[in-house]
Amino acid sequence: MTMIFGHRGAAGTSPENTMISFKEAIHAGADGIELDVHLSKDQIPVVIHDETVDRTTNGTGYVKDHLAEELIRLNAGRLFNEEAPIPLLKDVLKWACESEKPFIINIELKNNMIEYSNIEEIVIQLVKEYNLSERIILSSFNHSSMVQALKTDPVIETALLYSDGIYKPYDYARRAGARAIHPLMRTVKNELINQARENSVAVRPFTVNDEEEMRTLFEWGASAFFTDYPEKAVRIRESIT
Repeated sequence: MTMIFGHRGAAGTSPENTMISFKEAIHAGADGIELDVHLSKDQIPVVIHDETVDRTTNGTGYVKDHLAEELIRLNAGRLFNEEAPIPLLKDVLKWACESEKPFIINIELKNNMIEYSNIEEIVIQLVKEYNLSERIILSSFNHSSMVQALKTDPVIETALLYSDGIYKPYDYARRAGARAIHPLMRTVKNELINQARENSVAVRPFTVNDEEEMRTLFEWGASAFFTDYPEKAVRIRESIT
């Protein structure tokens, strides 16, 4: 069965990368959520997509230049006229532990533009503290980082994000020790999914918001996909199964 991941939660209908958004995605029936992690000035993993807080919050400046206690006081629900703080990663992991419904969390390390020292070790240690290793996928556009993550924890699942075509990406992923590729939707074809499956590599395209593209991925048997509208994706999956 093709799984559905809420991209930044349910980012199409609620403030992205907030607890409101994550809870909405799971309530809608998503199998997992995707979130983005940067490190604060005091090296604490915080959940936000951009390198700066300007677009999604009422603050300004780089995430890396703010203490965690400063970041959590910002309103990340500004674009939806809601009140929603920036979550710390530990807040999301704690909620996942307490949830009645087990779900997968894809943690994207946002270290492709800013080099966060030891972010892999810091995040993996936190995941282990909450005993969630088996429900976590680490991903990044920084593929060297995913290799480093596996050196830290050879068991944790890693996935390689990419936006441009890669020749035999399933071979490339296996050489990097990754169990999955997360390609931009426009680079995905049925042949790629079939070849990746034959090589035991999962294919989870992003960000799939068009209903026809969703139906196509269900038909092709993609491992999963990421969407801003998990409720829509769940409805379509239910209609064709």
